[in-house]
This record gives sequence, C-alpha cells and structure tokens, in this order.
Amino acid sequence: MLAGVNKNQLRFLMLCAIWGSTWIGTKAGIDAVPPLLFAGTRFTAAGVLLLLYASTRDERAKFKIQDGFRFAAVSTLMITLCYGPLFWGMQYIDSGTAAVLEMSLTPIALLVFALLLNEEKLDVRRILAIALGVSGLIVLFWPTSPNTSSPTPEAFSRASLWGGLAVASAAFTYGYGSVLARPLLRTYPALFVAGVTTLVGGIVLLIAAMAFEPGAISALSGNWGTVAWLGWFFLVIFGSLIGYTTYMRLLRDIGASRAGSYAFVSPVIAVALGAAFFAEQVTVTDVIGIIVMLSGAYLAMSGVPTIQPATVET
Repeated sequence: MLAGVNKNQLRFLMLCAIWGSTWIGTKAGIDAVPPLLFAGTRFTAAGVLLLLYASTRDERAKFKIQDGFRFAAVSTLMITLCYGPLFWGMQYIDSGTAAVLEMSLTPIALLVFALLLNEEKLDVRRILAIALGVSGLIVLFWPTSPNTSSPTPEAFSRASLWGGLAVASAAFTYGYGSVLARPLLRTYPALFVAGVTTLVGGIVLLIAAMAFEPGAISALSGNWGTVAWLGWFFLVIFGSLIGYTTYMRLLRDIGASRAGSYAFVSPVIAVALGAAFFAEQVTVTDVIGIIVMLSGAYLAMSGVPTIQPATVET
C-alpha cells in the first residue's frame, strides 16, 4: 500500500497526523493554565530533552559564533513571536476565523519568504496547490464562524481587529523563521536545531509570561490538574520532540512551501478526531472542504525528493 511513498512523504504524513491531534492537548492545557506559560514550559522542556537526546546520539554540533544571530532569529520567530501572538489573539476572535487566518496564511508565508530568500523557485504546481488548500480551509472553517454569517459591530471591535492581526502575524513570523532555519539545517543536525530553537524560544515565552501574563507566576506551582498535565506531556513528546523535529527534517529536504502544506491535512485529522471522540457533526460542506484541501496537499507533495541531499545527518 505504501510502496510508492518515499521517506519524506511518510514523514509528512506522520507530521500531519501528530499536529492534527495536538489541538486536543492545547485545549486541555489552556483551559486550566495561562496560555503563554503553558507554551513556554512546553517548549523549554522540549528543548532540554531534544538537546539531551541529540547528545546521546552523538548529534551535537560545534556551535559557530557567526550562526548565533540566525539561531536567535529563528528561535524568536518560530516559537516566541508565533505562539505568543497566536494564543493572545485567539482570546478575541472565534476559532473558525483563527483557523482560516493561521492555517491558510502559513503556506503562503512560507512560499513568499522562500522566494524572497532564494530558497525555492516559483512554479504553477505550488501556486495551484496553495490555492486549492486555502479554498478548502475557507470552505471547511468559515461557516463555523458566527461573525461571518451576520456581522455585528462587536465582530469589528478593536479587540477583534487586533486579535485577528495577531493570529495572522503568527503565520508570517513562523514562515520567515522556517525559511531562515533551512541554511542552519544544512550545517547542523535537525535534532540540534530543533533543540536550540525550542529551548531559546521557550525561555523567552516563559519570561514574557511571568512579566505580563496574569496568573502566570501562581501557575508555576504546577497545580494544573490531571487533564492539563496529560495535554502538556502529549505536546512535549509528540508535538515538539517528534513533530517539530520531523518538520525541521522536511524543511531541510523538501523546502518550506512543501513542508508547510501540512496545514491542509492537519485540519482533516482534527475534524476526524472531533467526529470520532466528541461526536462532532461532519456536513457535506465539510467533506467538500476536506477533499479540496487534500487535493492541494497531494499536489504539493507529489514528486518530492526520494533521496535526501547531502547533510550532516539523516
């Protein structure tokens, strides 16, 4: 069944499955813990574990001082300036609008920055893949937003506007950081890059949470409840240790725009899990959106390299 699927395509499918299910852990956590603190502790712990694991596999790298600024930029863009604004903005806009903004803009941002930084070349296939994926996302999520069917003054309030801009900005900081990370992945092992960026980005998130987030300091006691802790461990192990490292390897091997097409498959996983475990209804419109999104992802991933380029690790 999987005979025609190469290693990068298998990695892609695994990433989609993992990141499509992390919403369960995220929801369980931020319902009980201040969002920035929850994210900061998650990424800091994941960074420490990734670097420890890299050392056991002899995948440590001699850090070059000249790469320090790029590591700092990637950490800040992909972790701090992505998850901070994303979690903050989701307090002020509904989940459907947030999903459309973040997931549709992520592949676009990845392609735009990859083109601007000469990491990839534009072709008709990638444009069509992104167009299909974005269209499917809109079909799937837009009807769930009450603000789209009957706009009210509250829908266009200042808080909603800034919340939407914050969510949108997360896609672009993540995209820019991803493209900046690719040169590092040609020099350093993916585990090392993933470990450094999650650790640095997580520490900055922690500092920001304790300085500005209400209730963050008291939440450091760890009295979160069993469900929140289960969600936290799930995100650390699957979302970061496995998922984020897999994403870094895909960035290295197939480029940012192709790797970013996970945003067209992960929502399908989320919808399927919602139907299976929470009895959420799947409508004909949902099915149409899913088919269109999967078509975009298939188009983006067809013809990916079967042999990895020469790198410092596999």
